[in-house]
Amino acid sequence: MTRIIGAHTVDNGGIHMAALRAGRTGLRALQIFTAIPKYYGDKTSIRPERVQRFREALRTAGIEPANVLVHSAYVLNTATADEEKWGRAAAGLRKELERCTALGVGALCFHPGAATDGNREASLGRVGLAITRALEAVLGETKILIENTAGAGMTVGKTPEEVGGMLSHVPAALRRRTGYGLDTCHLYSAGHDITASPAALSRVLDAFESAAGSAPAFFHLNDSEGGLGSNKDRHVLIGDGKIGTEPFRWLLADQRSAGIPLILETPQRHYDIGDDDDSPDPYDTRMLELLRSFEA
Repeated sequence: MTRIIGAHTVDNGGIHMAALRAGRTGLRALQIFTAIPKYYGDKTSIRPERVQRFREALRTAGIEPANVLVHSAYVLNTATADEEKWGRAAAGLRKELERCTALGVGALCFHPGAATDGNREASLGRVGLAITRALEAVLGETKILIENTAGAGMTVGKTPEEVGGMLSHVPAALRRRTGYGLDTCHLYSAGHDITASPAALSRVLDAFESAAGSAPAFFHLNDSEGGLGSNKDRHVLIGDGKIGTEPFRWLLADQRSAGIPLILETPQRHYDIGDDDDSPDPYDTRMLELLRSFEA
């Protein structure tokens, strides 16, 4: 089965240009930011004309909206014990869902954040509450998906139990609109050895599926600059890092990678591409060709 491979393409010129670049590359999925990721974005709305341009670009690119993933702001810490910071992070997540729903995309993913008071168990409830508040406030079909973390410091979400624990705090009536996804770099850096064998990779996926009650809703396909258990979140091109190419072949052979967005977050060669230039990035083309070769 052909997998739904995408990338987080450069959005110079706007998110509609990111979609056009993905389409020119031959990608069938896409990841974007809807606002500047270094800020909360809790007061940032999306203009109707921007929505229209993006939807038209997706049609031109041949990318289904359901296969579009939005990455929320990096600064959102929904696990924090600081009430003021948690409130703003929860508001940022809610506003992100509002923008994503206006765009009509399949899902948004977010890093859950860090247990700033050292109480990891309590932090899982705070993440679940932020998800719940957002889903209750914004109706629609767009999902909120937790992304596993590399595990630096007190960040939560590095283990299957923590991902499952966060989701367990979302009411059953809302669970169909939430879930999780797995980043291969984060898995490896958090100490999950997905390089040992196909069976070892499968056991890692089994553990997350068992703890969360469902299979992943997306994968981020990234090689890792850091070693096993390094807790280092540094993405490199597939084959250029410590994971290597074979585990990605194994992953694409696993049925859990079928029918969901598989998003490359690997480096781009041309970050300074012109605003009106929809040329494919050579690195994305190279990565797509590599992944497609695994399906032959």
